[in-house]
Order: sequence, then C-alpha cells, then structure tokens
Amino acid sequence: MGVPVSQMWTVASYVLKQKIAGRKRYPLVLMLEPLFRCNLACAGCGKIQYPAHILKMNLTPEQCFAAVEECGAPMVSIPGGEPLMHPQIQQIVEGLIARKKYIYLCTNALLLKEKIGLFEPSKYLTFSVHMDGQKEHHDLSVCKEGGYDAAVEGLKIAVERGFRVTTNATLFDGADPQSVRDFFDEMMDLGVEGMMLSPGYSYDKAPDQQHFLGKARTRRLFNTILSNRKPTWRFNLSPLFLEYLMGKRDFKCTAWGMPTYNLFGWQKPCYLLQDGYADTFKELMEATEWSRYGTESGNPKCANCMVHSGYEASAVDHTFSSLKGFMATVRGTLFSSYKDPAALEELNRPSAAGLVQISREEVGV
Repeated sequence: MGVPVSQMWTVASYVLKQKIAGRKRYPLVLMLEPLFRCNLACAGCGKIQYPAHILKMNLTPEQCFAAVEECGAPMVSIPGGEPLMHPQIQQIVEGLIARKKYIYLCTNALLLKEKIGLFEPSKYLTFSVHMDGQKEHHDLSVCKEGGYDAAVEGLKIAVERGFRVTTNATLFDGADPQSVRDFFDEMMDLGVEGMMLSPGYSYDKAPDQQHFLGKARTRRLFNTILSNRKPTWRFNLSPLFLEYLMGKRDFKCTAWGMPTYNLFGWQKPCYLLQDGYADTFKELMEATEWSRYGTESGNPKCANCMVHSGYEASAVDHTFSSLKGFMATVRGTLFSSYKDPAALEELNRPSAAGLVQISREEVGV
C-alpha cells in the first residue's frame, strides 16, 4: 500500500464531510506553484517558457499560507518550476506542516542532496521525485545527461534519513512498456513509498509537441504496463484512477478537485490548461464555466487529456459516492494483479520508436 493509513483517513473523512454537506464541487489537492523557475529544461514542459522577469518571481510564504487556508484542501502539492530553488521553501514547508497539511514537494532532486538539511522528516512531508523511467529514458526526457544518477542520489539520501519519498513519472508516446515495468522494480528496490503515473499533456508552449499520447494509445500503453502487475509494486494513486488509465472505466474531469494557485492567482480551469485567472478561490469555483472543460465537453484542448490533475479527484469522489464505488476501490486495492494474457503478449512485441530512440540532438542533450 503506497499511502499511510493516517493520510487515507484524513482524506476519507474530509471527502465524507463534503458529501454530507451536499457539495458537488470541492478541492482535494491544492496545486501550489510558488515559482516557475527550474534548473532543467524538459522537452515536454511548458512551465519554464515564461519571460525572464516572470521566472525570477516567487510567491511569499504568507501568500502560500493564505491560498492554502482559502482553499481548505487536506493535501498540498508543491510543483513548479523546481521548488527547492525557492529561497523560502523551508518556511513554506514548515508553515504547511504546522497547519497539518499533507505536502507533496515535487522535485527533480538535483538539489535534494544540498537542500535536505533544511527539512525534518514528518508524516506530513513527502518528496515527490520526478523520475520518467530508466536511466537513458529519463535523461532524454529531462534533456540532461546524468539527471537520473543525480536524482537517484538525492532520493537515496532522503530515504536513508527517514523522509517519505514517492516518484512521479510522465509517460509519452513511444514509451517501452517493459522498460517502464523494469523501472517500477528499480524504484521499489530504492525503497520509495509509492509511485505516481500520468500520461503527458500537450502544453502549448512545450518545445516537443510530437510525443504526446492520444487517448486510445494512452489506454493501450497503460493497460500493457499495469496488467499482470507485480505484488511488490506500490502506487501512490487511487486504484480506480489506474483502472481509468487502463481503459477499464471512464470518469468525467473534475478540474476543480485539484485547483492551482501560482504567481498570477487562481488559474482557470486547472494546473495544465491556462485559460485566465481568478482573484479568489471562491471566484474560481463559482465563475469558471466548468462545462467548457474535460474530454466530454468537446473542447479540443481537453480531447486527449487523461492526467492525474483532472481525473484522480474524479476517482476518489467515485469511491465515496456509492457503496459500489467504495467496493470497487476495495477490490482494486486487494486484488491488483489484473491478469491479462493479451497484455502479456504485447510486452513481448518490439517497442515502437519513441523517446528512448530520439536522438540527443533532437532534445538538446
């Protein structure tokens, strides 16, 4: 199991309170971006393509705390950019722990060895390390030779010092399913608590626009990877979200489940799609035309989106919406092998050309 019982209980009780109160839209995780600056330039990322004066800006700890309190979600994810580059990241983390928020500090881990001394192990703090696959694949994905080794070094130090550590992998078109499964084994051997997975989202500003997955290909890829699952693998995701990625069930996007606050305010409608900003969380929830977003809306920007920030909250909400949903989650937790002979055959086929075969000149390594 990839999530501690105390955290599961906090989330479950929070969601049940929202259900009892009759709230159809509620936040589950606040995506708090205190900066866009980063020490990598990944080909599939659109967050670092802002002008230099924007990349120099930071949210203050007080702005972060105000957003967290205004939102009220029990969990806070701190992406970026690279959060460890924020000059006051220690104060931000300490303030969120004092508020008993479960924090996922998303990092490429290049600075983790240097910055680890700023933090103390806590059940409320998890380092979510960006790891996109095995060594060669990861280095190509982040456009940096040695990126994998540096990330693993930081990850190991965090695990040895007693920190909660998870990994976060984004998969693109052409990913080799067997390599991804081998990567799972590597991460489990390193002692991480759990793994997160998501298909890539086609940022308008991303330098590489050729390798984002379509919805049908996403389902085929993830079904091949996640069927015939090893009992040693632990995922830091709802089992129903994993079933959604595999094409075993369908959900509507609940973009409001993971709202984003960053340098410009409350981003409409979600972490990945920038369609204006609201001054307050209340305005975001009430003034956003949610029907314009999600794959079911017909919005071309959402057509192939199956990412964690749009559908993980949908899966969690489904768990607590009915006895059927709850029992499906229990089954997915206890019986997670998903035997599938056809998917096993797929693993033995030659992989399609993908990121692992992109030349170093193409990605600038």
